[in-house]
Amino acid sequence: MTGTGVTIVEGTLRIDDLDAFLATIDRIAERHDVTIQAVDARYVAGQSHLERAVESAERAIANDDAIARDPAVELLLYAAGRRQIERALEMGVDEGTGPAAIVVTGGADGPAADELRDELDVEPASVVGNPDEETLCDFFDIGDRERAATNATLEQLVCERVALLAVEK
Repeated sequence: MTGTGVTIVEGTLRIDDLDAFLATIDRIAERHDVTIQAVDARYVAGQSHLERAVESAERAIANDDAIARDPAVELLLYAAGRRQIERALEMGVDEGTGPAAIVVTGGADGPAADELRDELDVEPASVVGNPDEETLCDFFDIGDRERAATNATLEQLVCERVALLAVEK
């Protein structure tokens, strides 16, 4: 991750073979010198959620304080607000069809995003920023008492979880 930009490819993604999908995004990431992470959009509170995750992951890597060795995994950890890779993987994509947000950051993020759109089976749709509140609250462990105690939006509370991951190290 080099921090020069963030592009989010969003839509309904169809994955027939997860290993082939991962190989494709790895190849594109390497070709364009970018970091790519695909997440299940049902767990994305909004664009600022993903941008905060990118910023936090980049900062951890720059400060030699990363949890994971792979920048894409570090990004996923922050997006999920979890230190354990296994638990963060719940936010990743899987075989089948569903809403996805593919985060591209670093180097040539625009050309890499264009290539992802060309190579992957993704039907463009606005899927980021329309979360099911119950799903998000369950995933990020945000209870009714916490929501009642603040004027913060759900997206702001999720961004807080992302920021707290750095503090909890």
